Amino acid sequence: MEFFSAPWWSALLAIVLIDLVLAGDNAIVIALAARNLPPHLKTKAILWGTVGAIVVRSLMTIGVVWLLKIPGLMLVGGLGLVWIAYQLLADDDGDKHSDPMANTFWGAMKTIIVADALMGVDNVLGVAGAAHGAFDLVIIGLLISVPIVVFGSSVVLKLVDRFPIIIQAGAAVLAYTAAKMVVGEPLLNGVFGDAKAVLTGVQQAARWGVELLAVVGVLAAGTWRKRRAQISA
Repeated sequence: MEFFSAPWWSALLAIVLIDLVLAGDNAIVIALAARNLPPHLKTKAILWGTVGAIVVRSLMTIGVVWLLKIPGLMLVGGLGLVWIAYQLLADDDGDKHSDPMANTFWGAMKTIIVADALMGVDNVLGVAGAAHGAFDLVIIGLLISVPIVVFGSSVVLKLVDRFPIIIQAGAAVLAYTAAKMVVGEPLLNGVFGDAKAVLTGVQQAARWGVELLAVVGVLAAGTWRKRRAQISA
């Protein structure tokens, strides 16, 4: 693809739109994982979480062709993301007396990196497809996503402090993202159909059912665990 040609600009616009849509999930994960950190560590968690997300996404972009050949990748990633959404919603316990830098900060980093790796599949496939093999566009797409994630994480974190219900909303978004990954697994096309083709009524209902189950299930399980922790405290 010729540099600065009309197709090049068109592909770049598509990549920017993909980053705007999908980077929101990364911002939510970083903000929720960092919400319980001391103020002086929150900014550090956002910056290093973003760096980790970009590094992971870069490595996945390099191996995107190989990733596409792994059967069950979207299914495993979706199920893993459901668990992370539940943990982010229910994680109010833990050793409060541990050193934050040694425990809480690195715990947040682990959650951020793992979640970004799971969610990065959609982003990598979307950007790689929009770039049509142009490596310069892939690099630009990664660079564009950095300020989006940093700014988005900072905004979400401030909103969480003022409106705690955003924690539930964020967990619901992650659960919905996870469900979309599960129903998009090629191995399950017999059940959910191929999103690129016309879906039958049963297949569409199955997709909606999984998405609803993931969101309601995560919210219900997380709320139940928090109440149990409060009662036993």
